[in-house]
Amino acid sequence: MNRDELLDRISIDPNVCSGRACIRGHRIWVSLVLDFLASGLSVKEVMDEYGIEEADVLACIAYGAEMARFADFPVSQDRHRPS
Repeated sequence: MNRDELLDRISIDPNVCSGRACIRGHRIWVSLVLDFLASGLSVKEVMDEYGIEEADVLACIAYGAEMARFADFPVSQDRHRPS
């Protein structure tokens, strides 16, 4: 599945979840899936928990990558220093 096909699995509708990016046909926020993956859950665990497909999880990752290309989030320099 290419990037465009993955991104087609993401929906942004002002009438659904207050316009937050969601997996199409679900009320599961992209940010929620990304938070779970970042906290260490596996793709399979996220899929099992929410009844979604692997392509949905990959779509969330693709969407996050697209957002990172266009917006910078300030990160403290302290986070990058070795302990």
